Amino acid sequence: MEHVDYVYTVGMEATELDARLRTGSTAVLALADGDDAYAVPLHYRYDGDRLLVRVSDHDGDAEKRRFLDATDTATLVRYAADAEESWSVHVRGPVREWTDAVDEATLNEWFPPFRLFDEAVGDVSFSLYELEMETVVGRKRV
Repeated sequence: MEHVDYVYTVGMEATELDARLRTGSTAVLALADGDDAYAVPLHYRYDGDRLLVRVSDHDGDAEKRRFLDATDTATLVRYAADAEESWSVHVRGPVREWTDAVDEATLNEWFPPFRLFDEAVGDVSFSLYELEMETVVGRKRV
């Protein structure tokens, strides 16, 4: 493998991990149910203490909820990989439904607009889940 191109990376400090999570709103959430894996891009909110993910429910699609309920340890991945910079942050821990009441105005403040595909607006509802941040690690290109 001596002719393969490499990029060296280093670990990120806690302040940079915090900044990367605070300045973003999209990530990929990886879940598992036994031997089956499921990963979904979604919006999240991180306020320095709590990481919430917004999950849509529509058209009787229960796959996300099934995986959320079955997952013991979830992983949220936020990253950038382009010619100018590359880095990734991985947040791991249990994910549980967040039951505090949140009105629509607060959802609009906390999250970017939801992207509809083939759903009617009236057929979509949201649930919030909290990812307990047991471990937060990141690497960046040097």
